[in-house]
Amino acid sequence: MAAQIETVVTLVVALVMVVGASFSLLAAIGLVRFPDLYTRMHAASKAGTIGSGLLLFAAGLHSLDPAIFVRALAAFVFFVLTAPISAHLLAKAAHQAGYRMSKLSVIDQLPQKEEAGRR
Repeated sequence: MAAQIETVVTLVVALVMVVGASFSLLAAIGLVRFPDLYTRMHAASKAGTIGSGLLLFAAGLHSLDPAIFVRALAAFVFFVLTAPISAHLLAKAAHQAGYRMSKLSVIDQLPQKEEAGRR
């Protein structure tokens, strides 16, 4: 029975690692392929966060130690909560510093909000 549980845990860990590595790969491809700073930050913050979080979750699950798993889960939650917020603030600071969006971008709503706030 214990061998079956270890086999199931191993398969789940392998599946979560493959999915996490796939998201990390997509984030890396997005960093290389996307045209401007804002879309690159979007790829890094969304797909990179999910990929890194899943890999961290798989490492905690692989340990089979409840204390390590709880720490990994806490780090995963912290990472998921903080990475997108920091990327948003960095993108806003880059926009205010004058970094231009790509010509492929459809709409830029931030200047309208800033002009409305200045009136």
